[in-house]
Amino acid sequence: MNNARDTICALASGAPPSAIAIVRISGPKVRDICGAVLARGLPQPRKATFEKFRDSNGSTIDEGLAVFMPGPASYTGEDTAEFYLHGGAAVIEHMLDEICSFDSARLAEPGEFTRRSYENGRLDLVEAEGVADLIDAETRAQKSLAMDQLDGRLSAQYASWRAELLAALALIEVSIDFPDEDDAPDELGPAVRTTLIGLRDSLETALDDDGVGERIRDGFRIAIIGPPNAGKSSLLNRLARREAAIVSDIPGTTRDIVEVRLRIGGQIAWVADTAGLRETSDIVEAEGVRRARERAASADLRLHMRSIDDELDFVEAGPSDLLIVSKSDLSDERPLPAGVLSISATTGAGMSELESVISEFIRNRAASGSAPLITRRRHRLALESALFHVKHGLDLVDRGGGAELVGEEVRLASRQLSTLIGEIGVEEVLGSVFSSFCIGK
Repeated sequence: MNNARDTICALASGAPPSAIAIVRISGPKVRDICGAVLARGLPQPRKATFEKFRDSNGSTIDEGLAVFMPGPASYTGEDTAEFYLHGGAAVIEHMLDEICSFDSARLAEPGEFTRRSYENGRLDLVEAEGVADLIDAETRAQKSLAMDQLDGRLSAQYASWRAELLAALALIEVSIDFPDEDDAPDELGPAVRTTLIGLRDSLETALDDDGVGERIRDGFRIAIIGPPNAGKSSLLNRLARREAAIVSDIPGTTRDIVEVRLRIGGQIAWVADTAGLRETSDIVEAEGVRRARERAASADLRLHMRSIDDELDFVEAGPSDLLIVSKSDLSDERPLPAGVLSISATTGAGMSELESVISEFIRNRAASGSAPLITRRRHRLALESALFHVKHGLDLVDRGGGAELVGEEVRLASRQLSTLIGEIGVEEVLGSVFSSFCIGK
């Protein structure tokens, strides 16, 4: 692993060519680099100045703006500088090569600027993840979720729960360490029990969110299912507005899941074409059918398809099921069951109505409940573990368990919340978190 005391640099803007390129530097050598590279030396803090940039041979690299931001009041908490250059590849390469010619200066790894911000206490781990999510956001809903994370709303809630646990733990520790003191509680008492009940209820409410936060961030899942030749692949292509799946009259053409990423109802959605559902002795097709059923079971919305010339043996529709008859261009006389949508992927008939229904479903699902607290699987696993220990601790209280045992459960629950916001024991997850960032952030 590279030394955390190195001075790091990276292109912090889009790939060249571009009108403007931003080169970011952070670390102990920033003042020396600015003094050498900028014709007029180190600029005044937090004031954009027009400069000529030069290399060690005195040759001009470019001219543009430079901003110096001394630590700890900077994004990383270290001395930081940004150079605003013309966005040509040769200019950028020349500048980065010149910076890296200084001792202990090197190109940054993905997410290293934000990791330093976390390590220097400028952001906690949840807020740092919010930075990555904000950069990756494609929809306003994703942006709003990322901003809630970045501005500390999620961290504040997690920290509040942890503070309640620590307060309960303090009462427990007093009863353990000073059992004979007049003002020490003789037993755990109602205060600890009330705290644990409140935390149990709060954690259960947060976890009972139907995964909305993760779906907004990662995308809603839609599965197209039905027998062979029901028009599933044609529907996928029509929704994707391109030939994403092979269309054939031969049953069993689709054997594996074909998935496209679309923007529907203001949200990201993954729409999956699946293998035709039928009994088969073909080992490969049977595996495709198994995967189709598995994907359907985990989908947020299932599009059950039948061809107009097939038997319309639909399942009973639940709130997450849409019943669709395809190939309506082949017959307009056959009566359809109530609640069934009729479409033709060939002519486009009924597609507007279908897309409207899907969009409305996703919008309603995304808007269900209050603003979600859980946006990543890492968060969910930590909160589930904290809830487990809170429930176990509460059970011990109710059964008259020893204060030491209750205290250990409360301590473990608190540790999960501390790990979540990055206060303790997170070294093993840092590489995973920050490796997903872009270079230069």
